[in-house]
Amino acid sequence: MEFALSADQKLLQDSLHRALERACPLDRVRRVAADDLPLDREVWRTLCEVGVPALLVPEVFGGLGLSLLDAALAAEELGRHVAPTPFLGTAVLAPLALREAGSAAQQGEWLPRLAAGECIAGVAIAEAVAGARDGAGVTETHGLLDGSALFVLDAGAADVFIVADRAGGLHLVRADAQGLTRGALRSIDATRPLGELHFAQVKAEPLPNANQATLARLRSAGWALLAADTLGAGEAMIGQAVAYAKERRQFGRVIGSFQAVKHLCAEMAAALEPSRALVWYAAHAFDALPEEAALLAAHAKSHLSETGTFVARTATEVHGGMGITDLLGLHYWFKRIGFNRQLLGGPERVRHLAAEMQGLVAA
Repeated sequence: MEFALSADQKLLQDSLHRALERACPLDRVRRVAADDLPLDREVWRTLCEVGVPALLVPEVFGGLGLSLLDAALAAEELGRHVAPTPFLGTAVLAPLALREAGSAAQQGEWLPRLAAGECIAGVAIAEAVAGARDGAGVTETHGLLDGSALFVLDAGAADVFIVADRAGGLHLVRADAQGLTRGALRSIDATRPLGELHFAQVKAEPLPNANQATLARLRSAGWALLAADTLGAGEAMIGQAVAYAKERRQFGRVIGSFQAVKHLCAEMAAALEPSRALVWYAAHAFDALPEEAALLAAHAKSHLSETGTFVARTATEVHGGMGITDLLGLHYWFKRIGFNRQLLGGPERVRHLAAEMQGLVAA
């Protein structure tokens, strides 16, 4: 079986790459991170022009109706340019949740707005995915939510939230709902700020078709897209390391001519490049092979978490002392890879879940 990108997918990736080259230079990333902004409106406008928010929204609601693989290609470019913009929650998980579990009325109200980029959707599923313990997380009683949700994606500028409760249900909560309070939650990655939500008898609209299987599907999509983002960020770090090795001179020679530096760059490429097929196939399986999607996404997330960490560390070492300076800005990619590693489960947790899926350990 030959597996390759279609002409349309290559065009999508190329268009997004060129758009982000113009709209998302490092100076803009640095400014957004320094000002602690929830998103950059200029970059978000650029994504809307390319059609990124509409990727997974069905055509009947004004979207493009594409596959998760197309979204993974977009995630790869966003990671490559360390773009400070909402994506995983607003353009991926929220449309998927509404598509697969929402009522006709909920879909008709929110999917066209998401496709047009008119609203931002925060997604609070991290604790439900990880398995909240000791009373943590959100509980639902007679349509009212209580408790708290941490690690909420795209929370800062959100107009609506998709919230998972401890029983596996999903709920739609408007940002201005009475009893809902939200705050910022700092992480190492300043380009994609997280949030926390606190619920005190908050009225919520349940997604009527949501169940544990829906939550598992969202988790699989999140794992695959985080792996794709890490792939793009890792490629950017390798590219910067190779470019630096061609310019930096020591002892009258460019450091790229030293065997030790050559080996470092070759090892990074050899580790990351084979991961591309794993990421693309995991994203492809989400729509084409749903029975295999969860396991493939788990493998992609855990493997890229480890490989990305190796690339981030090694690329920084190639730069020497310059690698940790804010002037160079390499740390933005380093932190993004670290953020992706832990979000929705670190590699150890994800591998344990993969073992459960295969019956190798008890659930």
